[in-house]
This record gives sequence, C-alpha cells and structure tokens, in this order.
Amino acid sequence: MDRRIFFLSTAGAALAQSPNESVRLALIGSGGRGRRVMSEFKRDPNLQVHGVCDIYEPNLEEGLSAAGPGTRAYRDYRKVLDDKDVDAVLIATPEHWHHRMTLDAMAAGKDIYVEKPLCHTPEEGKELVEAQRRSDRIVQVGMQRRSYNLYLEARDTRRAGDLGRVRMVRTYWLNSRTEPRRDPFRGPIDWPAWVGPAPSVPEDPLVFFNWRSLAAYSGGIAQDQGCHIFDSIHLIMDAGYPVSVNATALKPHVEGMDQPESVVVAAEYPDGFMAVFTINYNAMRYASRADQLNAYDGSQARMDIGREFLRIYPSTSPETAAFAKEQPGGFAQATIDHVMNFLHCVRTRETPRATMDKGFQAALIVQLANISIREGRKVGWDSETLSVV
Repeated sequence: MDRRIFFLSTAGAALAQSPNESVRLALIGSGGRGRRVMSEFKRDPNLQVHGVCDIYEPNLEEGLSAAGPGTRAYRDYRKVLDDKDVDAVLIATPEHWHHRMTLDAMAAGKDIYVEKPLCHTPEEGKELVEAQRRSDRIVQVGMQRRSYNLYLEARDTRRAGDLGRVRMVRTYWLNSRTEPRRDPFRGPIDWPAWVGPAPSVPEDPLVFFNWRSLAAYSGGIAQDQGCHIFDSIHLIMDAGYPVSVNATALKPHVEGMDQPESVVVAAEYPDGFMAVFTINYNAMRYASRADQLNAYDGSQARMDIGREFLRIYPSTSPETAAFAKEQPGGFAQATIDHVMNFLHCVRTRETPRATMDKGFQAALIVQLANISIREGRKVGWDSETLSVV
C-alpha cells in the first residue's frame, strides 16, 4: 500500500473514532510560515482556530483574516498560554523565541507544534529535552520529512540492506541570497517583545525582515535548512546524537548580515558513518524541486533522494537507476501529513513522529558547526550529559 495513503487513512480512522474531540488551536507568530501551516491545521474538520498572536500588527491582521471570523486576537503570547480555552499552540516565531515559548507552553499544559529549528543553542536544547522528560505534553517539531512516505521508503531500503554498508552521506542545498530584504514596517510593532531574549537593539526593519541571517536570532541559513537535511539523515540512518562536528564557511556576502551563505558541515556518528552537508546560497536560483540532493553511498548501491524523487543506482549499473520514483507535490503533502499526525497524537496521546529529542538532535548538528566555525576546531558532543566536549 502507498505509505502516504496508509498514513492518511490511519489518521482518518483515528479521527473517525473520536469525531467530537475538538482541538482548539492558537497560532503564535502569524507571519507567512505560520499562516501556511495554520491552513493545514484547518483541514481537520474538528479543529477550531481559537486565537492568533503576533507583535507586528500587519501580521496579526493577516493571521486573523486567514483564521476566520470569531478568532481572538492576542499581542502577548503569555495571554495565549493563560487562556484555558486553548488546547494546543502552533509556534511559528523567529528561532530565538522557540525555546522560551515551548518551555512556557509546556508549563501551561498546552500541546505544542513548534517550527524548526527547535532551539538556538545546545544549552537551550538540553533544557527542552530534560523538560520534556518530566512532561506529559505532546510536542511535534515541524520537520515534515518524518511524515513523508518517500523518505520512509528510503529508510526501509537502507534498513533492508539493499545499499550495503553506508559509510558516508553527501548532501547539497543550492540557491541564491545576495541582497537583504529592505521593506519598511507597514504598521505598529512591539519591538521589545520581538527582541525578547536576544540582546537589545534599536528598532530596525532590516533586522526584523532578515533575522535568519543574523546570529542573535538564528543559526543562519545553514541552521535553517540544515536541520531539515540532518533530520532526514537521522531518520534514514536510524541515527541520533553525533560524536563530533567539523565545519568551515566563507565570510558573509550579504550586506549588513553576519551569517554566512556558503557552509560545509561534516558530522561523525557513533554508528560508524559521517554526513557531509554543503549549502551555498551564492549559487544561481533554483526551482525548489531541484535545489537539494542527498546521496547515500553504500557498498552495494547509491541512493539519491531529493524533494520529489528517489533513485537507486546499484554497483552493477552505477550510471543507470535500477529504481526511480517521482512524486510531484509530495513535499507539500508531507506537511499536511505531519500536522495530521500531531492532531492524531493530541487526541490519542501517542508519541508524535518528530519528538523533542529528534528536533534537538537535528538542530544540534549545525549549532556545533557554528561553534566549529567560530573556534576553528572540531567540536565533540557527549550524548550522556548532553554537553559540548
């Protein structure tokens, strides 16, 4: 049976068993990504978007419009967490807020779908993982490849031994980012609330619209995209925490930004393999379908997987794929399946696919890479104490 159909049908069966189990959701951070993921939540007929929260008035207004009539407006996320009518929150703020909001939401008794990266530093990740161990809350990190049938099929292929022994995984992500976004603010903003736990800086739309390229708010494009790639590697290879990470990068080339666009990360795992991630946003602009590739170099075959295809090249015909599967639109469907898995787990209290520890393991690799770049050395990791060596 097609795995995507299987996942959807099983989720649908669970919902059918509990048709009156309404889930009341609040969106925290109603920028473009937050509104997009909220729209997937609204596919569930028993989901109610109870509230939308944002500190930037234009985003709040657009979020309320997308949520529909009767949705409550919030400008302080703590008011959302105080609302007893909210069952679950979707956190889609900038990266530097994920840790604090997730901890606070757990303490308030809310179930949580939090966008990636889960956290900003290894110390934040350790605190989140330890808090989760003491909690009964459902937490799903927005790493949708864990709900993508194509990647699950790749995992099963590797597990079956069809590739032989895999000692190296090679990946690339290519695109273009040469100019910062220079939009002005279109309405009021609560600037201190946006800066939050980061160092205080003057109100500046350049910072607000380009936070992914600034170290105070993000691990850079390598972290933003790399956590997706490393999570898929962890999924397919049944891996988790690394032994060590080594990285190098060119200087930033976007004016006013301090995070590089061209980075190479090499992670070594206790399972006896390494993963090499290369990202270059100083390349030409690619259509999203063609912007990334992951190659699993086995002793018997190589497996290539992208956003919408899976191909296997055996040692007997290394230039011709013995298996090729195309899945146009599959990546978008994966987000839908990931959201539905979260809602299923909210209702059943089962373990979701992208748990807190998996979210941390994926974010951690590039966090260690950023330390490696700053300090010019290989950085080790102790998986027992969850600390940098």
